[in-house]
Amino acid sequence: MNSHSARPKAPAAAQVLAVLRYVAGQAGPVSASVIARDLDLPRSTTYQLIASLIDDGFLVHLPEERKYALGVTAHELGTGYSRQAPIQRIARHPLSRLVARTRRTAHLAVMHGRDVVYVIEERAPRQRPLVTDTGVRLPAHLTASGRAMMAQMDPAQVAALFPGPEAFAVRNSNGPQSLPALQDLLARARSLGYAWEQDEVTEGFSSVAVAVLDRQRYPVASVTLTVSNRAFPGGPRRQAKDAETAEERAVRIEDVAREWVPEVTRCAREISRRLGPQA
Repeated sequence: MNSHSARPKAPAAAQVLAVLRYVAGQAGPVSASVIARDLDLPRSTTYQLIASLIDDGFLVHLPEERKYALGVTAHELGTGYSRQAPIQRIARHPLSRLVARTRRTAHLAVMHGRDVVYVIEERAPRQRPLVTDTGVRLPAHLTASGRAMMAQMDPAQVAALFPGPEAFAVRNSNGPQSLPALQDLLARARSLGYAWEQDEVTEGFSSVAVAVLDRQRYPVASVTLTVSNRAFPGGPRRQAKDAETAEERAVRIEDVAREWVPEVTRCAREISRRLGPQA
């Protein structure tokens, strides 16, 4: 018998976690009556659970509003999660295996405002260093990493991140420079299941990326594979002598995607699976 299936349930613990998760998912403070209604809990039970969460500092009562919000302990729990860097720990081995299979450099990135921050770089052997080293921050709309995550966000959230023309940084004179252009690009990425960029971060290199989704199917990170534009359509099976001209050496992003997106998708899904079953 599976030990997990045999493990007894703890209804009170499940209920208190449900309340905490619900409050954390709201845009602002929420009343007890709304919590009870949305979680289908008796009002008396709801108040008992709220009282326990307040006692331990997970919630605070806002008497003027007659509502409840996250408390200091919830913040400490969140910062503890950040300190342990679980996404990096969870992703490290899948990313290493991706590099071993493809012999190309791979990255894990997370969103930070309108930027992406690269939290892991797994450099392939004999591959030149890229600008996207660990800790580097770049405009999300110019990177395959950022586009992969934003393609999985609500369009209204993306619009809030890019309220005007000043939000669109320029690098190498490439990339979308307006919200409609960005939304069109994200819609195509959403349809294809991957995002891409070519020469927009580093001239001479192309990248493809797939989002990593958490339990609520929210994009918490993305996996990106970067290849040199001196590769040839059809990938590493082609030899340099098979191409003679610059036009033949040029890589179309469709060729990169055909060769590498299945492997990137496999890696991103493995990391998503490790984050927990999706709702």
